[in-house]
Formats: sequence, C-alpha cells, structure tokens
Amino acid sequence: MIKKLFKLTALLIIISAFAVAWYWNEYNVYLQMPITLPESNASQYLFSVNKGERAQHIAKNLNKQNLIQHPHYFRLYARLSRKAVKIKAGEYVLKPGMTVVDVIDLFVSGTVNQYSLTIVEGWTVNEALTQITNDATLMKTPDFSLPLDSKSKEKLSKKLNSQYKNLEGLLYPDTYKFPKGTNDFQFLKRSYDNMQKVLTEEWAKREKDTPLKSAYEALILASIVEKESGVSSERSKIAGVFIRRMNIKMRLQSDPTIIYGMGDRYKGNIRRKDINEKTAYNTYQIPRLPPTPIAIPGREAIHAVLHPDKGKSLYFVADGTGGHVFTNNLKDHNKAVRSYLRKTRSKKNKKR
Repeated sequence: MIKKLFKLTALLIIISAFAVAWYWNEYNVYLQMPITLPESNASQYLFSVNKGERAQHIAKNLNKQNLIQHPHYFRLYARLSRKAVKIKAGEYVLKPGMTVVDVIDLFVSGTVNQYSLTIVEGWTVNEALTQITNDATLMKTPDFSLPLDSKSKEKLSKKLNSQYKNLEGLLYPDTYKFPKGTNDFQFLKRSYDNMQKVLTEEWAKREKDTPLKSAYEALILASIVEKESGVSSERSKIAGVFIRRMNIKMRLQSDPTIIYGMGDRYKGNIRRKDINEKTAYNTYQIPRLPPTPIAIPGREAIHAVLHPDKGKSLYFVADGTGGHVFTNNLKDHNKAVRSYLRKTRSKKNKKR
C-alpha cells in the first residue's frame, strides 16, 4: 500500500513538474510573441492607461480590445518583474511587432502619444486662439469660449500674469507637441512663456544704440516686420528701414498697420481714405509705434529689429515676386512704385 502511495505521489510530482515546465515554457513563449492589432493592416493603435489603474485591469482592457489573448500572462509578468507599480497613466501608441514585454516597458517608460498644433508667424491673437479652441485633441476650459471678446482676452491675460491687457503678439509661434489631456489654457501658457523667454533673451543681446525703449517696443516693431516680410532673408533690411525712420522721426508708413487698424472693415484692398484715416494703429497718421503688436512675430523678426541692416535705404516696395525693392530716397522709391504698378497691370491684362 505504501509502495503504491509512493508511486502515485512520485507520478503526481512528475506530472506537476511537467505541467509547471509546460506552463513556464508557454508563458515565456507568449511574452515574446507579437501582439495583434484589431486591424491587421494598421500601422498603430492608441491605447489608454487610466490614472490609478492596476495591472489586472490594464490586462483585461487589452484583452477586450483584442490586443492580447492571455491577460493572466500579462498580469503575471507585470508582477514578477515588479513593473506593475511603475506603470504610468497616459495614451500610448502600440505598433505591430511589439511583444507583451515591449508593451509593459512602454507603459513603464511613460512615453505617451504626442499630438501637435502649430501657431504660425504673422497670425493675430484671434487666429491663434481660434485654432487652439477648435483643436479636437485639447481639453476645453472655461477660459476659452468663442467668440473671444475683449473681456475674455483680458481675463486670460490676467490669469497669465501678463502686465498687458492685450495678448496680441505675446504668443510664440512654433509647432507644439502635447499629450492627450492637455487643456487649452496649459497650451496657451506654454506659448506665452516661450515668447517671454525669447523676448528676454533677444532684448539682452540688443544693439545698444537702438531707438527702441523696451522689449515690448521691440515686439511691436517685430510684428510689423513679420507682416511686411514676404521673403525671410529681407527681415533685417525691412527692420533697418523702420529703425532709420525712427531715428530721424519719420513715420513708419506700414500698410499692415492700416489693415490691422481697420479690423473687420478691411475687404482686401487699401483705399486713399483708409490711408488718411487716423486710427490708433495707422502708422501713416501716427508719428510713433502702434500701441500693441499687430501680429505674432517669430524669433527671426525680433532679432532683426534689434540687429537691423546697416544700409541707407528709407523706402521699400513690393517687386511683384514676393520680395521688395529698397531705395534711399523718395525719387527712386516713386520710380520703383511705378515699375511695380506696371508689372501688376501687365499681369492683370494677361489674365483677361
């Protein structure tokens, strides 16, 4: 009887050993197998780990979404490797060829999916804020509610701790990467802080003989240069014209300032009466800089007004190809204007 019991026990031990060995082998093989994406031809799949979610719930969700077949293996590896407590919340990009180990390592790394949104040089603050509020990947906050009237923008300015009520020109143009769950105010603050950083850096390196009295004046002039510059290489030349005009108390006479001052009344062309209208921004009429920027300038435009071209030109006019003709006196300027008008009429006649 004892012999039979011993043999039975030995058999059970052998069977158990084989079962454990088989399970362990199956477990290790599974860990190295690629996960399956719901669509076989998909290049990626977005999967979210919620804040405070435990490994067993993550495994269950992966299984529900047909990404893994054996959630218990996922849970077991996460615990045995002690990675379960290191998993970070966020939205992750799962790709073909990734194994269960790769997926857990990704969750531990916290390398979440990044969305992008671009703020473009030359945009007005209204254009930038509209783009931010309309972006589907940003989580909305009460600070943004279209239409963006002056009161709501003043509220935003105050929340940003800005000394200026008008946010025009105070956002930095760039392509921003951000994870899911970022709210629109967080995005805005990042852009605002970037502009403060860039402006401070560029103002500290300014040429000492500049007629610009503050970094904010540099921002205002940079916004005009940004709107006038069709060719990036001309920023310094255009800035040079405006700086020389400021030095001799000559009006800036910039068309974009007329347009900005007109607001919604601008319909695509500037008339003589628009030039003669005295708005707070029309630099044909005011003998100084406008009270605020007229658009969002980039670092290059800010740098240009603080390190302007050292030439002698006081005038510039479009050359019809995106660039400008620069001249030193009114006679040559008028000649360049007539040449531009002839080219414009010639192009119109060819289209007819």
